[in-house]
Amino acid sequence: MRRTFVILVLVLTYFLRVWASEADSVSLSVDTVQPTVVDTVTPIVDTVKPVIMPVVEKPDTLLLNSQELLWKPDPLRATWLAVIVPGLGQIYNRSYWKLPIVYGGLMGCGFAISWNGEKYESYKQAYRDILADANNISSDPTRSYNAILPEGYTIERMGGVANYTSILKDRQNSYRRNRDISIVVSILVYALSIIDAYVDAQLFDFDISDDLSINIEPQIYYDTQIPDQKSAELKLAISF
Repeated sequence: MRRTFVILVLVLTYFLRVWASEADSVSLSVDTVQPTVVDTVTPIVDTVKPVIMPVVEKPDTLLLNSQELLWKPDPLRATWLAVIVPGLGQIYNRSYWKLPIVYGGLMGCGFAISWNGEKYESYKQAYRDILADANNISSDPTRSYNAILPEGYTIERMGGVANYTSILKDRQNSYRRNRDISIVVSILVYALSIIDAYVDAQLFDFDISDDLSINIEPQIYYDTQIPDQKSAELKLAISF
């Protein structure tokens, strides 16, 4: 009986030691696993955080913008450009809307010079030819004074040789005058384009806004030469 009791005590002691060792191993495994999970997850969370970098404008862009804001045309350069090529001064001043006016005026004057010049040469030749053939008027339709007749008209229908000669002379002088006027106008347009380029460059930064105001207010004037000398005055300020 005592032997059986001793054996049971030994067996029970053995099982208690085995159970204690297993509990220690489980707790140790938990302790070792926990840091691993935390250490591996934490860096992943840190890498997910967005990084916002400030946008810094490049120095070249800042320099370009400042140059654009501070740019002002040179009046002398604008004048010389307009002298060399009409309209080039307006392009330099960045007044592009004036180009149709400049080139339209010059093209119109050029057309007027060309058309009146051709008419003048035709009537001048016809007038010279009819004077040369005054005693023997030719009926050849290719002759200058016959070719210039309106369709369906003859010299007799124009009032005879003498009257027709006077008409040719008057029209010759009229077209010559119109040609000369067109030349003068084209020179004026050219000169105005030069003057405009110079004035536009001079007044490039002139304030032409509608903010024009007059401010009238009283104030006290202190005379620095005379101590304790005061006087009232009216101040007029004009803003433009």
